[in-house]
Amino acid sequence: MITKKQLFTYARSTSLAILTWVASSLPAWAQVHALDRVVAVVDDDVVMASELQQRLDTISAQIASQNVAPPPVDILQRQVLEELIVERLQLQMGLRVGIAISDAELEQAIAQLQQNMGVNPKEFYARMATEGLSPGAFRQQIREELIIRQVVQGGVNSRIQITDQQINNFLRSKEGEFWKSPQYQLGHILIATGSNASVEEVAEAHKKANQIYQQASTGGDFRALAISNSSGQNALSGGDLGWRKAVELPSLFAEALKDLEVNATSKPFRSGAGFHLLKIHAQRGAAEQVVEQTKVRHILIKPSAIVSDDDAYNLLIDLRKKIAAGEMKFEEQAREHSEDIGSMLQGGDLGWSMPGKFVPEFTAAMNNTPVDEMSMPFRSEFGWHLLQVEGRRKQDMSEQFLRNQAANLLRKRRFEEELLIWRQEMRDAAYVEIKLPESQDTAAATTAEEQ
Repeated sequence: MITKKQLFTYARSTSLAILTWVASSLPAWAQVHALDRVVAVVDDDVVMASELQQRLDTISAQIASQNVAPPPVDILQRQVLEELIVERLQLQMGLRVGIAISDAELEQAIAQLQQNMGVNPKEFYARMATEGLSPGAFRQQIREELIIRQVVQGGVNSRIQITDQQINNFLRSKEGEFWKSPQYQLGHILIATGSNASVEEVAEAHKKANQIYQQASTGGDFRALAISNSSGQNALSGGDLGWRKAVELPSLFAEALKDLEVNATSKPFRSGAGFHLLKIHAQRGAAEQVVEQTKVRHILIKPSAIVSDDDAYNLLIDLRKKIAAGEMKFEEQAREHSEDIGSMLQGGDLGWSMPGKFVPEFTAAMNNTPVDEMSMPFRSEFGWHLLQVEGRRKQDMSEQFLRNQAANLLRKRRFEEELLIWRQEMRDAAYVEIKLPESQDTAAATTAEEQ
């Protein structure tokens, strides 16, 4: 049986022979540029010295820009090479499972990068050129990064399972109680009273606070009122307290926020410092999540070499007429004709939908069809559809939304830990041979167990 090592030894020797023949066929000037060497063999791929040097230059420049003392060159070289090896393994995994990045996805990613940097395309590629990257090389680099991102997300997330019990435990914990409480963007006005204020002075301060409350409640600019009247430390910034959770506030403030709506101002309330007014400019988190759901059935006909687009459309038109005339039931025709395997046995029933569940064409037809009526046949990427809307309802999804958010938080916490384990397992399972000149015995140390 040929071992993995024997196989790659043969592959490398063959590749070397081919490269030698190609190099000998090139002009003298081209042979100078062709001189490169392999610094690591990674399964059925290699890392070249030129790639390692380019990445080293980039990392070294980043370290220098941060005014941080760089590690010794040999240590930095090892770290960078190890990162390139892991990238090679991830790219190979992406190719094996068929991950491909379309030109549209690539252009979108580059446009987002340009927007983040605040430059136009010409300036952007000029910067890339200063780093020694041609447009083609840069595009390939971004394409590979997008593939790696998908591989990492898929590989790591598949290892993370968040149970209902874990979510329940988190939501019941003190941390969970704090996390799920809403945040308020608050404005504050303080009409101060001294510690030795007389009854008349307190009454005057209360009267002034009530006047400000009336102005704020009838359309007055709270921030302008704060600048003009408040004695609070944030007065000159319009009384802005920033984003705060109720549990982070003094109990008097938290009590005043109860039942107070966004854009409303609290009535004046007193503390030892004087009379306070609070305004909720905005709120986020722990808000009610009410969504409109639609109950719908559909029939899907997929065009093929036998069934043309016109045939599919005409079949659905005929079915629609007969269903509308009462000659047949929608669900019976879905069982007989629909090619949507997931719903045909249920008479085309798709249940109560959530926003964003369907492709845009389906969503548009569903939203434009009245209850108890059918759409006209329409085309999506899956084929031709005929749908029937059976009902609409408003559904409070606050609890489910909260649980989904908690699950995402717990998943993110575990992601970095699982990522490290996943990378190490992938690295351990691979055939890797490091061929740096200063390496004496790294091949044996870094070669995985032969199969």
